[in-house]
Amino acid sequence: QVQLVESGGGLVLPGGSLRLSCSAPGGTFSSYSTGWFRQAPGKEREFVAAARWSLGTTYYADAVKGRFSISRDRANSVVFLQMNGLNPEDTAVYYCAAGRPIRSTIETTGGYTIWGQGTQVTVSS
Repeated sequence: QVQLVESGGGLVLPGGSLRLSCSAPGGTFSSYSTGWFRQAPGKEREFVAAARWSLGTTYYADAVKGRFSISRDRANSVVFLQMNGLNPEDTAVYYCAAGRPIRSTIETTGGYTIWGQGTQVTVSS
C-alpha cells in the first residue's frame, strides 16, 4: 500500500497562487484515483478535487472550480493541486487521498483508503 506525503503549503496573499504536491514514496498512483480534501478549523473535511486517472476524468467542488486544477506527473508518482486566485476562505489543512472510489463516492472521504498527513494553507494579508 502506498503512503502519501503532501508538501507545498504555506502563507499566501489573497489573489495569490500555490501548488501542492502529493508524492507516493516507493509507489505510484497508477492504480488509484486521487483526491484532495481540506479541513478548516471547526469544520468537517470537505472535498476539493479528484481525478480518476484511468478514465481521464476530473472533478471539482463548486467553490474551487475554475481556480484549482488537479494533475499528475508523467511517472504517476506525484499528484499536484494548482491553486490560483486564493482567498481567505481557502485557508485550511489540505489532504491528499488515494483509493478506488466509484462515481458516487469520489467526492466523499469514504471513497478513499489512503491519506496523507496534510499541509497547511493560509491565505491572509
